[in-house]
Amino acid sequence: MLATIETDLDAQLQFARGLICLTDQGLYALSHTGEWSQWPLSPDQTLKLTDHAGIATLDLLSPTGRLACWRFTLAQNPSALRLVRQLDSLREKQRIEAGEVVVTPDTAEEQALCPNCWLPLPPDQDECPACYSENLTSPSTWTLLRLWRFARPYKKELIIGFALTLLGTAATLVPPYLTMPLMDKVLIPFQNGKHIPVGLTVMLLGGLLASALVAWGLGWARTYILALVSERIGADLRTATYDHLLKLSLEYFGGKRTGDLMARIGNESDRICVFLSLYALDFATDVIMILMTAAILVSIDPWLALVTLAPLPMIMWLIHIVRDKLRFGFEKIDRMWAEVTSVLADTIPGIRVVKAFAQEQRESNRFRTANAHNLAINDRVNKVWSMFTPTVTLLTEFGLLILWAFGIWQVAHHHITVGVLVAFLAYIGRFYTRLDSMSRIVSHTQKAATGAKRIFDILDHVSSVPEPMNPVHIDKVTGRIDINRVGFRYGNRAVLRDLSLNIQPGEMIGLVGHSGSGKSTLVNLICRFYDASEGSIKIDGVDIRSIPVSEYRQHIGLVLQEPFLFFGTIAENIAYGKPNATREEIVAAARAAHAHEFILRLPHGYDSVVGERGQALSGGERQRISIARALLINPQILILDEATSSVDSTTEKEIQKALDNLVQGRTTIAIAHRLSTLRKANRLIVLDRGQIIEEGSHDALMIKDGTYRRMVETQARQEAEDKASAMSVLGDNDVE
Repeated sequence: MLATIETDLDAQLQFARGLICLTDQGLYALSHTGEWSQWPLSPDQTLKLTDHAGIATLDLLSPTGRLACWRFTLAQNPSALRLVRQLDSLREKQRIEAGEVVVTPDTAEEQALCPNCWLPLPPDQDECPACYSENLTSPSTWTLLRLWRFARPYKKELIIGFALTLLGTAATLVPPYLTMPLMDKVLIPFQNGKHIPVGLTVMLLGGLLASALVAWGLGWARTYILALVSERIGADLRTATYDHLLKLSLEYFGGKRTGDLMARIGNESDRICVFLSLYALDFATDVIMILMTAAILVSIDPWLALVTLAPLPMIMWLIHIVRDKLRFGFEKIDRMWAEVTSVLADTIPGIRVVKAFAQEQRESNRFRTANAHNLAINDRVNKVWSMFTPTVTLLTEFGLLILWAFGIWQVAHHHITVGVLVAFLAYIGRFYTRLDSMSRIVSHTQKAATGAKRIFDILDHVSSVPEPMNPVHIDKVTGRIDINRVGFRYGNRAVLRDLSLNIQPGEMIGLVGHSGSGKSTLVNLICRFYDASEGSIKIDGVDIRSIPVSEYRQHIGLVLQEPFLFFGTIAENIAYGKPNATREEIVAAARAAHAHEFILRLPHGYDSVVGERGQALSGGERQRISIARALLINPQILILDEATSSVDSTTEKEIQKALDNLVQGRTTIAIAHRLSTLRKANRLIVLDRGQIIEEGSHDALMIKDGTYRRMVETQARQEAEDKASAMSVLGDNDVE
């Protein structure tokens, strides 16, 4: 058995289960009726895989015709691609064995396939752009070391902070050491009837006061310096993540939720910042304190120190076990919190739709469900944590009990003095306090490690639209576009196939076709929102992949079907592509876009705030502002993607006037829902299943009596029916 695919449609496109199996002997198929068919392996047999509108077709072909045909949904496409690839490999092997093909390095080396979707991998790439997903490995504490790239600019401050930490810790270890002479040379002799040596007592008490003041001053300076550094590291981390996010292609954002990305840049970076400013500092202090305390204890009495440190291995082992459980738990918590945030990010921008369909309770239930999942995972983590902390405290109490017992025995046998035992108790109290503090920091460390991993997942992601290694700079373009045998896939679905098109400077091209024919995909490739899987696109003879992305897009003006406006004034939105534009330039662009009149009718004119996503304006008004935005940058190439499909006829006329001004002297590629708006185009390109099936002017295509003419006639009939229906409704209302 080399490959299998479970088909899920029958010949009438009804859901039905079937099976296709490829072995080294031949191809076997089980129909939905339970009947088996068999075709022995033959070098002249081929499998042809096509897909359209969510349905894939697999044909078994021979020189005499089609032997079999199977249909299935695109969910089965990865298995079908693997099946076709395996059959091609078998046929190639048979031809080589028969001597029909001479083995060369090119024919002997098979193209690598993605292990997930079985698509061919691009040359010199190890990751599949169709199914790339972030590394799902669990976060490691070592991930925090990668933050050094952000800490490196502040290494001088960090060294100062570490030195202050070292000195401050040493200062806190002085008081217990002074208790030994205070007990043995002052208090115990006084208890035995001797006088208190005033000078020695004052000196020892002065030493205690001085050490306390020095420890306070060093601790304040250390905390202040490292807090400043950690805030700057956090700010740099957020800036770098956001900058990198803006450089990623649209493909990355298509697979991510807004709330999740917002949570990463906001919550995770804040968590890392808090860890660096507070807990990392405490952790370093604890480690230094433990090492210094252990060294002092060993120097005073090695045997007593050995007994004192006996519970330490058990505590460290417990920390290691709990750390792994917490790491997995916090990773789940982060994912669920991102889910909670995503519900908010979906609902708040779409609140008008929620209220329009009276779905407040549904959205409330969604939030409650996500919040309940988040609570359940937190409860499981807290269950582990609540068991861990008291256990560490219990072990430290055992350590103190052992110290008391062994210390009393040592004093009774005159091996140590009471002062030494008191000093040991003071030191071990601080030792176990720091050890307990370290154990509590474990949770914060794992939270920070999880957050760092989620942020570095973004920083490690390589854009599928990379910047060129050896960029070609273009100052001015004429607008000639050459599309040469371009192919493209959305995941497993082939959208464009071997498409070639030449567009001359200043020419207006209209793209026509049914939904899913590849119109918007072709526009996205020209804008280089995606890169073609096959073939090339050239501007003025230069491959667009060799031009810096931002530099290339400065020559393109884009007017979308759903115009997006940012929160701010109308003037700021028009000048978005040219922030340094003067007010005169903004007004001139608005006049050309037929937007000046309605802007002046607003309370504050060009300084009127449009609200988030431009909700304060109508659809036609937003569209004309987006046209003004495109006019202001004066692009040589213009893309109109369904620019008038979502407005009424009156508004469409206003927008069409603005578009007439916009297309003058520019290479224009237009997609329009209403085919009548494309009559001014120099050429119309009719697409079907990712290929060009017709090409020519409106009149020429109407004479041809092909797909375009049928589309025009169908749309005309639909508009006539809609108009008649509307007149009928108006007539009924008049009668009433």
